[in-house]
Amino acid sequence: MSDLEKIKKLRQSTGAGFKDCNSALKDSNGDLQKAVEILRVKGVAKASKKMSREANEGVVALTGDQNKTSILEVNCETDFVAKNNDFINFVKELSDINNNVDSNVEKLKATMMKNKKSVEENLILMISKIGEKITLGRSKTLKNLNSKNYYYLHSVVKDNLSKLAVIVSLKTNTNSDIIDTFGKQLTMHIAASNPLAINTNELNKNLIDKEKNLILEELKNTGKPDEIVKKISLGKINKFINDNSLMTQEWVMESKKKVQDIIKELNINDLEIVEFYRIKIGE
Repeated sequence: MSDLEKIKKLRQSTGAGFKDCNSALKDSNGDLQKAVEILRVKGVAKASKKMSREANEGVVALTGDQNKTSILEVNCETDFVAKNNDFINFVKELSDINNNVDSNVEKLKATMMKNKKSVEENLILMISKIGEKITLGRSKTLKNLNSKNYYYLHSVVKDNLSKLAVIVSLKTNTNSDIIDTFGKQLTMHIAASNPLAINTNELNKNLIDKEKNLILEELKNTGKPDEIVKKISLGKINKFINDNSLMTQEWVMESKKKVQDIIKELNINDLEIVEFYRIKIGE
């Protein structure tokens, strides 16, 4: 086998660049197996160096059906790489695997991909090949009993990859176009309004306390009497709670009504929003 043929074979098996393959073959005295090991070690070293960088770009991938739906965030450093075909194909395969393992990150990393290498190994190879930090971000799988999932993708990069993705699970015994329309509209509402919980009593207490402290700090130097400050702060914190709870948010399709009002108007007694999840790149 000629040197060029060895380089070609090495590139096909490792995904490394021409120069790296040529250098590895020289270091291994033409031994392909040793060259693969050399490239693997170099790839890990390169990947380690890049992990200190910021990776605020990327895509959110969605895979699944109405019974089980998963979203996965994969981050990189630049929007240019987020639109790279190698990166896109890699993320698409990752998304399918993520759905199969119910968004279990450890299982995802250990799963073998089509090239017979694990996700973790391929992640290192991709970093080495593309030259940017690439990380697995947030992920979530919705598969609730007797529920139906709906999704929305915003700023689509390609097919099932986007910059913002929402999944929501609705539970009801009613099966109609009205429910499907509401489900789709609800995902769009969540994308736009970014609620932090379904109901007001489900908001994180630490988040509320932090907001209270910020409001009191803001009002402290206004010179207003304590009683007035308390009333203003109470009004502000109630607004914060309502604005960040899905059921009490203004409906994006009709701002004079809240989400809970729209659900009442549907007149479907057993309709329940079971769960939702939203991922936006860079947020």
